[in-house]
Amino acid sequence: MSTTGVPAFAPEWLALREGADARARSTAPLALLADHGRVVADLGCGTGSLGRWLGPRLPRPQRWLLFDRDPALLEEAGRRVPAASVRTRRRDVAALCARDLEGVTLVVASALLDLLTGAEVAGLAEAVSASGCPALFSLSVVGRVEFSPGDPSDAAFAEAFDAHQRREGRLGPEAAGAAAAAFEGLGRQVRMFPSPWRLGPGDAALTRAWLRGWTGAAVEQDPSLPGAAYLERRLEACARGELGVTVHHTDLLVLPRPPARG
Repeated sequence: MSTTGVPAFAPEWLALREGADARARSTAPLALLADHGRVVADLGCGTGSLGRWLGPRLPRPQRWLLFDRDPALLEEAGRRVPAASVRTRRRDVAALCARDLEGVTLVVASALLDLLTGAEVAGLAEAVSASGCPALFSLSVVGRVEFSPGDPSDAAFAEAFDAHQRREGRLGPEAAGAAAAAFEGLGRQVRMFPSPWRLGPGDAALTRAWLRGWTGAAVEQDPSLPGAAYLERRLEACARGELGVTVHHTDLLVLPRPPARG
């Protein structure tokens, strides 16, 4: 599902957002992962941006197992994730099973959960929980966008965009909460950490691309919205360096539940 005017998993879009993703990701979960980063499975790895961010922040040496259904992205990620050993596996992560994660000590993913249905999130939670290892799911959208300065039409476009994200049964902004409930129902401990994009004048290229896709998705959902006029106003403010956008996300950390004290 695209929010940029280009395919959602196009290398151009993934490269454009990598810097904002790196700034947004919470570092708080890292201290709770201890030495679990020996064998890392990256689900829906794209070009490997999460591996490039997380690898240097985990103890070495590491082995990474990269999952994606796009062979071109897998090939690029396999070259660019900085680890002692990198293996790739072409697979739709929505159909992952526990066997795929044998030997893994940490499961990670970025911008994945909100693209899944409730049944897919439940299946993913079962597969990860069966592995017994921690998991870190970063940058799930939560359905909250803030603009500075505001515009009277912001709320209507945000509502339509969120509805667009829920098409075909996807969880969209409810994904993090649904995933937390699924993992907790399987006896896992879940913690959430805010990880907002904060886009300003130095992020003009990303802001423009995001605006076009965000507005376009909203208008596709609700054709009565004044998309052209709204987008023109927002792009003009961006060109003047006057537009700030905060796109809220959450990072979800899944841990084994500590034993009860007797």
